[in-house]
Amino acid sequence: MFSKFFIERPRFAVVIAIVMSLAGVIALFTLPIAMYPEITPPTVSVTADYTGASAETVANTVAIPIEKEINGVD
Repeated sequence: MFSKFFIERPRFAVVIAIVMSLAGVIALFTLPIAMYPEITPPTVSVTADYTGASAETVANTVAIPIEKEINGVD
């Protein structure tokens, strides 16, 4: 049905194609594109209190194991 209409009226088909192409070009320049959208990545904050231990002991026994476990979480 539609194909016969456009076959019988090739000028109309060309005009429709030109109008659609112009609409696409206009949309290309007017629509906003956010290539890098502004998002805040998720963060995790962990506080560990190990009274009487040195910073190295806390790092080795608390911080590093927690970091290893959290890094695998999505």
